[in-house]
Amino acid sequence: MARLIFVNRFFFPDHSATSQILSDLAYHLAGTGRNVHIVTSTQIYDDAKAALPVSEIINGVHVHRVISTGFGRDTLFGRFIDYVSFYGSMWQCLVALVQQGDIVVAKTDPPLTSIIAMAAVRRKRARLVNWLQDIYPETAIQLGVPLMRGPLAAILTALRNRSLRHAEATVVVGDLMARKIESLGVRPSRVRVITNWCNDQEIRPIAQSENPLRQTWGLAGQFVLGYSGNLGRAHEFETVLAAAKRLRHEPYVFLMIGGGKRFMELSRSVKEQGLTGSFRFVPYQEQKTLSYSLAVADAHWLSLNPKLEGLIVPSKFYGIAAAGKPIIVIGDKIGEIARLIQQYGCGIVIAPGEVEALVDALRLLSNAPETASEMGRRARTMLDANFTRQQALARWSALFDQLDQSPNVRMAVAQ
Repeated sequence: MARLIFVNRFFFPDHSATSQILSDLAYHLAGTGRNVHIVTSTQIYDDAKAALPVSEIINGVHVHRVISTGFGRDTLFGRFIDYVSFYGSMWQCLVALVQQGDIVVAKTDPPLTSIIAMAAVRRKRARLVNWLQDIYPETAIQLGVPLMRGPLAAILTALRNRSLRHAEATVVVGDLMARKIESLGVRPSRVRVITNWCNDQEIRPIAQSENPLRQTWGLAGQFVLGYSGNLGRAHEFETVLAAAKRLRHEPYVFLMIGGGKRFMELSRSVKEQGLTGSFRFVPYQEQKTLSYSLAVADAHWLSLNPKLEGLIVPSKFYGIAAAGKPIIVIGDKIGEIARLIQQYGCGIVIAPGEVEALVDALRLLSNAPETASEMGRRARTMLDANFTRQQALARWSALFDQLDQSPNVRMAVAQ
């Protein structure tokens, strides 16, 4: 079996979504007897000054942590410097670590890691697999990132496309992303859709009467709309904020669990508009309490800028479904998650800015608890049928088994 080398800026004990998913996969593969290595940073997602050990073995996985600058996520310029420094350290580590025949799996934090990884695998006659959580530089262009304009964007796009075509396989997390990659000239036979996942064996539906957080967080007697995870540049909160203003004198609470740039922006807007009584803000929860924190809400919302459909898939969707809660999607009505919501009848889809529709949805769910419960049951049924962690890990194992069978040629991965 080929050695597997994953590249991502964060790994356990970091709690961010990409780190948790990579940690799950790495431990699973090591448990099957594979030789697994991780090239990552010494940092934690929300602590750029963290200094994790530069080398250790965790659950059979060899972790190689490289040094990079620690400006953090507060400014785009600081983040850019952190990216560049990580690229340089990552390159040095890969050149020293990669051997002929290895499979290097490049994730997308930082963006465009595949370009550096491609150079390393070509130098060492190894093989490349791309694992795209999002598609850059298109995502940055749509978000209006100043550095991603003109000639620079064109150069990065060309290099990125070259890395996609060079790869043995490109794994994406949604069907619309697969179509986008294929439109860039990648053979469909080399594109594999393997969705993200959550710990669905531990995250289970929990009755409100059995959830101590309901009382601890002062939510008894309220209808709670929850949000769990990162609230960043790809997400909007204005629709929810406007709905909260409409409902400020009614028994609705908007529970925000997590962090991110727009998380703090929302907190400031809530204070400015005098809506502190309608919102609760709590930090990220430990993995062991995640089932309870997800279950404390009566329904959850997630959002995605419609311009980013086909470029990003919100991974928080899987945790909400595992908890058996109705899902309110604020985004493109024909987007990746919206289609699943409509197909399985497990929530409500609302376009950004449709405040009245969101108010009506919340009143519907709060006044018809049987409808909300049925939507939650359908969400869990959908997850069990299509999106469990066991299913996703099995698909990854199958991919590497196929690559092992053709070590000297590019593998045509069946879609």
